[in-house]
Amino acid sequence: MKYSRIVGTGGYLPEKILTNADLEKMVNTTDRWIRERTGIYKRHLAAEGQTTCDLSEQAVKLAIEMAGIETNQIDLIIVATTTPDRVFPSTACLLQQRLGIHGCAAFDIQAVCTGFIYALGVADQFIRSGMAMTALVIGAETLSRIIDWTDRNTCVLFGDGAGAVVLKADQVPGILSSHLHADGEYEQLLTVPVGVSQGYDKMQQGETYIQMKGHEVFKIAVNTLGQIVDETLNAHQMDKSEVDWLIPHQANIRIIQATAKKLKMTMDKVVVTVGEHGNTSAASVPLALDVAVRQGKIQRGEVLLMEAFGGGFTWGSVLAKY
Repeated sequence: MKYSRIVGTGGYLPEKILTNADLEKMVNTTDRWIRERTGIYKRHLAAEGQTTCDLSEQAVKLAIEMAGIETNQIDLIIVATTTPDRVFPSTACLLQQRLGIHGCAAFDIQAVCTGFIYALGVADQFIRSGMAMTALVIGAETLSRIIDWTDRNTCVLFGDGAGAVVLKADQVPGILSSHLHADGEYEQLLTVPVGVSQGYDKMQQGETYIQMKGHEVFKIAVNTLGQIVDETLNAHQMDKSEVDWLIPHQANIRIIQATAKKLKMTMDKVVVTVGEHGNTSAASVPLALDVAVRQGKIQRGEVLLMEAFGGGFTWGSVLAKY
């Protein structure tokens, strides 16, 4: 039986840094207020003209280098993003061109903050079915382009970045399972309320910003992520103690702590980058994974639980043996 394994990781953060002190000069907020409610003290922002594809390319180069593969071995590219370079072609196709790869399937996935989890689950199925042997899976965002920098409830939260993994077919289990969900009933709680098919006239009226009802989102996220933990472990009849690392979506330190408590896991076994990165949406899980791998925290053979929750609402998890 074929499985897919993570054989390389990469991450990239733009050079420009926006600190809480910087935000104090822009909106009515304080460093203390932001840290206490979110755990964030800085975030990275794409430079003028720097796109989601640009960020993706830098993360992918590092992942390919770690994996020790040639680009001509790649036969699937999936980019998870809410902020693509263009309406079309997909950011995955633009990235494919950058890498000099021809002919393989390349497409984007839009599941907001859960995008990388969705993309990893899809790529795993491609490899298990024999439709691909080596896949690039990327989560990348330039969220700063859809932030209202006068809204202190959202502008303090988000940042830009990209994370990538290389998946290869293997006879040894790597990705053990993925669990993907959505419920559009809650679309008004976290949304950008306009889009292409609603007309460019509305988009030009300055409405293309993230809108969020934070208190409601927080409550649902905590409950939902607790449920996905139970679902994932029950699928394998696995005890919580068998999970070596929790790699959560980096949205808010309080949500991360609540999920760790559900697992009865101490925070030293939780990968936390929200303070340095902010919420990078689809990029947050692969960025956190890459940080932990490169710091030598995550070792081969350890069990990883990756999970995320995002607008839609979407939520999901991937259980993997690294």
